[in-house]
Amino acid sequence: MNHPLHQFRFCPKCGSEHFLEHNEKSKKCSDCGFIYYFNSSAAVVAVIENSKGEILVARRAKDPAKDTLDLPGGFIDMYETAEEAVAREIKEETGLLINSCEYLFSIPNIYLYSGFEVHTVDIFFKCRVKEFNHLTAQDDVSELLFIAYNRINPADFGLISIRKGIEKLLSENK
Repeated sequence: MNHPLHQFRFCPKCGSEHFLEHNEKSKKCSDCGFIYYFNSSAAVVAVIENSKGEILVARRAKDPAKDTLDLPGGFIDMYETAEEAVAREIKEETGLLINSCEYLFSIPNIYLYSGFEVHTVDIFFKCRVKEFNHLTAQDDVSELLFIAYNRINPADFGLISIRKGIEKLLSENK
């Protein structure tokens, strides 16, 4: 198995080619001594229910896992809290404004983007919205739909962490 940083060949501080594996999660430059630790990126996932208790599901418009089901969410930007990120991502992907969000759980994931494995920690939030009047698929979402928990099939979700999160939600909603 390749080191998580195998694609990084040059030291980001001095540009040296002597940027070598230091341990299982870092590389060290033998010229300038810089050590780079490979840490997970943070991402958020929104669990939104309507008044019927159905969950809002998105269809992915882009790879990875294009055309599979997903939950609204995405990466946390620099200088942004997880709560700010989930509100922003919901607005970007659905047009909805949230009233509140509550932490549910987190799941580690590997997200393949541009041929690179991005290690993430996906933070799931239960989000409440005032109204669904402005619900519109946008950004990297091709379709939005509500599905009753008893009709959800985890295998329809293309990203592993989302599938695991759906399985956890289904086990808790029995």
